[in-house]
Amino acid sequence: MDDFCSLIGRVAVITGPAKGMGAAATLTLAGAGADLVLVGRDLAPIEEVADAVRALGRRAEIVQCDVTSDSDVDALRDAALSAYGTIDILVNIAGGTGPLGVPSWETTSEQFDQIVELNMKGCFLTMKAVLPTMIDRRYGKIVNVGGTFGLRGRALRMAYSASKWGLRGITKSTALEVGPHNINVNCVCPGMVDGPRFQKVCAERAEKLGITIEEARAQHEAEYALRRISTDQDVANAILFFASDASRNITGQDLAIDGGWVI
Repeated sequence: MDDFCSLIGRVAVITGPAKGMGAAATLTLAGAGADLVLVGRDLAPIEEVADAVRALGRRAEIVQCDVTSDSDVDALRDAALSAYGTIDILVNIAGGTGPLGVPSWETTSEQFDQIVELNMKGCFLTMKAVLPTMIDRRYGKIVNVGGTFGLRGRALRMAYSASKWGLRGITKSTALEVGPHNINVNCVCPGMVDGPRFQKVCAERAEKLGITIEEARAQHEAEYALRRISTDQDVANAILFFASDASRNITGQDLAIDGGWVI
């Protein structure tokens, strides 16, 4: 691994580490030298990615945690400190989509509360838990994973869009507060990412328009400046950059990984 984004000697806590961009980020940070604390509610899929981390020669501790629970998140922090003695990096990937295809006036308060709690409060609680130890050590990197619908409004996705706009506010305000303590807080904002979810979107568009799935994909690609859809690894590379000292003088920023959709 190039020293440019080396994480040798660093400890990273990653929420949502087991699937898609979460798994890619987990293995990328491990490949850069980090030892990891892998966090989620469903442990079975995390075990598989933890084995892959250990195969790379890095440590991987698994902690079951509901990131919307104060007590669970405090226990997570304590488990990470007990295992490693430090927390250098926090990567918040865990999140949800909320109601899809639903106008704002038909979105229930329960649906709205649920996605805001997961996408905003979950990140707030994990940040709140780890920041005191980062402040004490005068070192820390926090990477929140938002989305391009937090940079640009989206019809029929109001609750999700609101939660990702809110996460940007959490990121920027906290960056201002902890900057004097040598802590960077940034937000990676993926657009559409190739995988099962995107393939489903293409299939739905193809059925609606009476075209092939390949034609539907080409229509999506034409919306992006680079004419290609992002991959899990594209997002993982951006997370690595923000988690490393390569980004030492960047904080409070939103980085769209979208092939040039929101420009």
